[in-house]
Amino acid sequence: MADQSDHNRSENSVSTTTDASIDAKVIDIAIRLGVLGLFAYFSLQLVAPFFLFLLWAVVLTVALYPVYDWLASKLGGRKALSATLVTLVCLAIVTGPVAVLVVSLVETLQTWYKAMAGGTFKLPTMPQKLADLPVVGSRIAELWDLASRSLEQFFVKVGPTLVPAGEKVLAMLASLSGSVLFFMVSIIVAGFLFVPGPALAAGAKRFADRIIAPRGAEFVDLSGATIRNVSRGVIGVAVIQGLLTGILLVAFSVPFAGVLTFVALILCIIQIGPALVIIPAIMWAWSSMAIAPALIFTVLMLPVMLIDNVLRPLLMSRGLDVPMLVILIGVFGGTLAFGLLGLFLGPVILSVFYELVMAWVNVGDETERNS
Repeated sequence: MADQSDHNRSENSVSTTTDASIDAKVIDIAIRLGVLGLFAYFSLQLVAPFFLFLLWAVVLTVALYPVYDWLASKLGGRKALSATLVTLVCLAIVTGPVAVLVVSLVETLQTWYKAMAGGTFKLPTMPQKLADLPVVGSRIAELWDLASRSLEQFFVKVGPTLVPAGEKVLAMLASLSGSVLFFMVSIIVAGFLFVPGPALAAGAKRFADRIIAPRGAEFVDLSGATIRNVSRGVIGVAVIQGLLTGILLVAFSVPFAGVLTFVALILCIIQIGPALVIIPAIMWAWSSMAIAPALIFTVLMLPVMLIDNVLRPLLMSRGLDVPMLVILIGVFGGTLAFGLLGLFLGPVILSVFYELVMAWVNVGDETERNS
């Protein structure tokens, strides 16, 4: 009995020691996780103001890396020079149209101001077709006649309406300026990521392998391929449509061709399409040109307006196993949910999620077959 009692006490002592050891390990792990969580929290707080810049910079780096790599090979391996050139070209593309638009606007306003100050400002004769418009034609004709007789009386009458509209226009211009500055900073940051790009990609693959092994690296490659395909299918097609639209507008002497081209490019990038520019331009052509030039202009413009429906699916699905429908839903859904950044994040997130679901389904099928 004494031996049995000693044996029980020994077992209880071992059990107590084991429990204490487990408790100590749990407490140790909890403390470590808590300290790590605090570091992660404060690190995220520090990075949060720059998160969107960094995210856009990563998207731009992935999208433009093939161009940078090709240029570096043509320059004899001068990676820094290639990154600088790509960055400068991107900055010119972003700021160029805006600079032209601002200069044109300033020149127009200066001309109007000089004419008003000198008393020589006169409105042209109102087109009769504008006065014949249903519902609004008579109102437009009345205001046009008032402005042609006395601008002071015109502004007194329409001032309460113009002020809120002017505030909205100024808000839009401020937003445009902020967006241009945002893209400029993102492009500059992307310029510094080109050279260490391969090392950063390798680190991202190792990190992804730790989270979703063994296919983490595959999902990183899928994300990069999706971003590049969306860039070609959305930005590339938008540039093609904008360029063709601008060429035709200039060739047929459409008023404000530069501004309309810039607007068409923005509409193409945000997935609305150039129809809001092309259709009014076609209507202007039929009201201002002879039948033959207007017909030629219409025949040339209509394919430009619809070309994205053919080119975008071809470019976006090239080299990807993800169904085209998944990518398109990601593009449109991402744009609606997160704006222009969602244009790239949407298809990436949806494509990776689709591959994860398919991998899970395939593993389940294999398990059923093996059993």
